[in-house]
Amino acid sequence: MGLARFYHNEPLTVGQQIVLNDDAAGHIGRVLRMQAGERVIIFNGSGQHFPATITSASKKNVEVHIDEAISSNNESPLRIHLGQVISRGDRMDFTIQKSVELGVNTITPLFSERCGVKLSGDRLAKKIEQWQKIAVAACEQSGRDVVPNIRPAMQLEAWCAEDTEALKLNLHPRAAHGINGLTLDKLSARLLIGPEGGLSDVEIAMTENYQFTDILLGPRVLRTETASLTAITALQARFGDLG
Repeated sequence: MGLARFYHNEPLTVGQQIVLNDDAAGHIGRVLRMQAGERVIIFNGSGQHFPATITSASKKNVEVHIDEAISSNNESPLRIHLGQVISRGDRMDFTIQKSVELGVNTITPLFSERCGVKLSGDRLAKKIEQWQKIAVAACEQSGRDVVPNIRPAMQLEAWCAEDTEALKLNLHPRAAHGINGLTLDKLSARLLIGPEGGLSDVEIAMTENYQFTDILLGPRVLRTETASLTAITALQARFGDLG
């Protein structure tokens, strides 16, 4: 088992002495019960990770010394921007966690006609903050040193209309071909995943107007969280770094 990893949202330099945030300190002090002299890894989303030595530890306060900086090489060559219509309960949490583990770079939560989630104002802002924390935790677990951005939620058409050079993909049960039939010149894709009830006919027509390519995953109907993770896995296996 490797060293425990913790996120620190500040610039880091070798030789620096830092105080870890409450979440990391609590996990080190109360859960892992680590002591001074033990080592951890700190990362801040910069694409590097920083092996560090604990210099003092209590249940509420942990300080570490940054020993070295190591550049990472575990980011996929394929950049995926996931546009995920918000799903109910913990399904959205699960989708964000697993898509980050699979290498997604950006996630935009979307509202559509059949979206069963009603969020706005402070409740929506807190959800976005919660989803960003889930992304950070997924990076801690999976060894990623670049934290994907959870963008503010937006309407489906506004996201579809954004200017991009990425290949725009939409899952459709009547698509002519699957992911193996695609060509990605720029190794960049925007993947749209609809709600539990699927996109409406009007929304499907709208995606066609914005030059989305319909793709087929297989003969079975998948739940929204299954569809997103299956599509990401297939894209990474075809164009990324999953062998």
